[in-house]
Amino acid sequence: MTDGGGMSLHVVHLTLRGRVQGVGYRAWCAREAGARGLLGWVRNRRSGAVEAVLAGSPDVVAAMVEACRSGPLGARVDDLLLHEAAETALAAGGRDRFVVLETV
Repeated sequence: MTDGGGMSLHVVHLTLRGRVQGVGYRAWCAREAGARGLLGWVRNRRSGAVEAVLAGSPDVVAAMVEACRSGPLGARVDDLLLHEAAETALAAGGRDRFVVLETV
């Protein structure tokens, strides 16, 4: 996948478990990702997990994944599952910017 400037985008799908709901994790993630110029989305899962898709240059995506390992103040990430993803992972939202989606 490429962005508007023709740059190739690296896309990953994350599932985070621990104390990641009720601590502002989604808002923090959206702010951090947006500030880094990433595309994608974040949402809560009814299971108690947080799910996110991050898309951007490989080095910026990698730095955001590392930031997600700790998250905002008050969060505790016990498990971070990471999978490489295709551009179709952006179909739920976040093709033009980073967004917070409804809980599923």
